[in-house]
This record gives sequence, structure tokens and C-alpha cells, in this order.
Amino acid sequence: MSALDGAVIAVAGAAGPAGRATLLRLAEAGATVVASDADAARLAEAVDAARYAHGGATVTGDTVDLLDLDAARAWADRTEKEFGRVDGLVHLVGGWRGSANFAATDLGDWDVLEKLLIRTVQHTSLAFHDGLQRGGNGRYLLISAAGASKPTAGNAAYAAAKSAAEAWTLALADAFRKEGGEDGPRAAAAILIVKALVHDAMRAERPSAKFAGFTDVKELADAIAGVWERPASEVNGNRLWLTEKP
Repeated sequence: MSALDGAVIAVAGAAGPAGRATLLRLAEAGATVVASDADAARLAEAVDAARYAHGGATVTGDTVDLLDLDAARAWADRTEKEFGRVDGLVHLVGGWRGSANFAATDLGDWDVLEKLLIRTVQHTSLAFHDGLQRGGNGRYLLISAAGASKPTAGNAAYAAAKSAAEAWTLALADAFRKEGGEDGPRAAAAILIVKALVHDAMRAERPSAKFAGFTDVKELADAIAGVWERPASEVNGNRLWLTEKP
């Protein structure tokens, strides 16, 4: 029996390729999956695909503005009220902006990335913290990039935003540790780190590309599901590398 059987997992940023793979994998493992994205049409397609692939699985979609803390809290409360518990939040909200070199950095890129990569982490973590604690085996998972640990000249805004999101997630992990006391954390916050992601459509578009060091979205989905198989104390506050450390 899977550790995810009967679990209730929320997935933020669920409409992209990584989100689709994650919805499929979590549904396959027996979880109830509550997906959200800002793009209602793409979200509906992703939810339908997961339902179709795993008949009988409960997969729902909700268009949530994660830049609104009240909306994020309402989503968390609604999820717990409807399904009786919440066992996870997988944060897949992404975005990338870069420049040719450091001097060419556009601070407008920071304004965009701060919202997508940091603010959404702040809001979802604050919204789901209490519910994850009550669930007894809760997980908050941030997907991050190796570039946050080794920023490059043209990626200053992106790397800084990812680093801030990681720091915020590690602060949540410390909260879980302290709240668990001598018995150890009942919930965990962890960071899964990739170099970059690849999926079938990318390979079809660039058949000769090697995508060296990239993580397939299906592999990422497997890694996400696997976090619930490990004790909270083992994964809480850790960076789980799915690529080589820079």
C-alpha cells in the first residue's frame, strides 16, 4: 500500500508539463489531488487527463490567485473542509527571465519573478502550514533550480528569487522541527532541485538535443511521490538533489 493512498495533496502550478506529470503520478498512487493554476483552460485539460488515466481517482481543479494571501488561505481551508484533511502542497509555480549579461539585467524581470517564485511560496506556505501539521504526515515541497546555488551573470534575478524561495521553505522546515518537539517533526518542508526540466514535447521539437543533466518531468513526479515514503525527520529542511550539485 502506498503512503499516498488516501492522502490529500494540493498542487500549485498544476497546468504545465511538470504539473500534469505530478497529477498523474499522485493519482496513480491513490491520492486525492487538488490542483490549482492561474490558467483555467490548461488546468481543466490537466485535471481531465489525470482523471482519464486513472479511472476512479479524485482529481479536482481550482483557479486560484496565489498572489492573494486570502485566496490562498481560502483554497487551503476549502480543501481541508471538503476532504477532511490535507497532506501536502507541491509548489510547481515557475517562471524564468534572464539577460545576456549582468549589466543588461532588467529589474523589471525581478518584479515578475519575485511574484511568481517568492510571493506564491510565501502565500501557500502560510496558508497550508496549519493543515499540514494536522494531517500528521504533511509535506511542503518546493521545486527549485541548481542555479540558485551557483548564480550566473545573466541569471541574477532568477537565481536570487529561487534562493529566497528556498530560504523561506527552510524557515518553514525549522518551524515544523520546533513544533514537533522531542518527538520530531510531524510534517516536513523540503526542496527538490533540478538543473532544468524536459518533457516529451521538448524532445520532439529538438530531436538532436541532448538535454544533458535535465530531469524528465516523469522522474520529478516519481521523486515528489517518493517524499511521502520517507519519514518527516529524514526529509525536513533538506535539499533533495535530482541533478549533480554545481
